[in-house]
Amino acid sequence: MIHFDVIADAITWSALVISLVAAAALSVLAYLRPRRAYIWFAAGALGVALLAAASAGEPAQFGLAPLITVLGLTVAVFGGSPAAATALDLAMGGTVAPGLHGGIIVAEKRSADEEHRGVQSTAKREVLRGGLTIGVLERLASAGAIIAGFPEALAIVVAVKGVGRFTELEAPEARERFIIGTFASLIWACAGALVVHLALR
Repeated sequence: MIHFDVIADAITWSALVISLVAAAALSVLAYLRPRRAYIWFAAGALGVALLAAASAGEPAQFGLAPLITVLGLTVAVFGGSPAAATALDLAMGGTVAPGLHGGIIVAEKRSADEEHRGVQSTAKREVLRGGLTIGVLERLASAGAIIAGFPEALAIVVAVKGVGRFTELEAPEARERFIIGTFASLIWACAGALVVHLALR
């Protein structure tokens, strides 16, 4: 019976480390060379890592803890951007024109006078600029909060992001993109951090 438990633990921790290494490598690859297949395979590997971490009988030994932490953070930070891009592509397709600075191009809001006269506005502007950099910082803060055992910090991260973007969310396409991208990015980051949290508990 003891031998079976030892073998089962060895299989669980091997599956966890191997799947987490695969998820981290595929997440970085998807971030650097965007391909939808990379993020789908990374999601599968992350799912296996989650199952292995949830079924682990004991916390990770000291030697494995730093490795699992680094791999989990790598998955959380780098995989979130391609995950958000995939979710946005599935939800919105190519209906929104990309901007030069990482945002999207939307029509300028018409003034009250223009609306009254029925004038169609042709002016365009870029909103949600710097989304890639903001996303990396958001996922790093979110994953770090979960790993540290302070999930309440997620509310702070979302509030700060929402306040910072508030003035840009008047266009419907900007609101949709903000909500879908934020949820996909945060769910991915939380899943990567949860693997670490479960493994180290």
